[in-house]
Amino acid sequence: MIQPHPSGGYILEELAVGMTAEKRVTVTEGRIDQFAEASDDFNPVHMDEAFASRTAYRGRIAHGLLSASFGSAVVGTILPGAGAIYLSQTLAFHKPVRIGDVVVSRVMVAAIDEASARVVLRCEAFVGDDLVMDGEATVRVPRRRRPVKT
Repeated sequence: MIQPHPSGGYILEELAVGMTAEKRVTVTEGRIDQFAEASDDFNPVHMDEAFASRTAYRGRIAHGLLSASFGSAVVGTILPGAGAIYLSQTLAFHKPVRIGDVVVSRVMVAAIDEASARVVLRCEAFVGDDLVMDGEATVRVPRRRRPVKT
């Protein structure tokens, strides 16, 4: 596992296939409430225990895109980090995430296109040993760092 680059982000020439980073985030009721407010998604399966208990999930579940956003945090803050720009993302959801779950979001460099400064990232999220989500992201990565202004 790599750590965030001291500058805040890796540039294209510093990346290599197989580099991997992860972040652990606990899903809380507060996070679900904030995500609902930010996204305007107040689906009762996320917000209302009485409603959600009557569904196939037998209780509230987190928004799928809330869990996906934890992978976005890895991309934006660790690998590649500051300066990376999302171009596309595929997602597949395999199991629900619930309040109290610790989501481990893992991102791995799968391919690098030096000509276009694009990187394909394999993205996975786990709760314990269970894969809850996976997909691929394509991001544009800076070729050089901007000089620090003094």
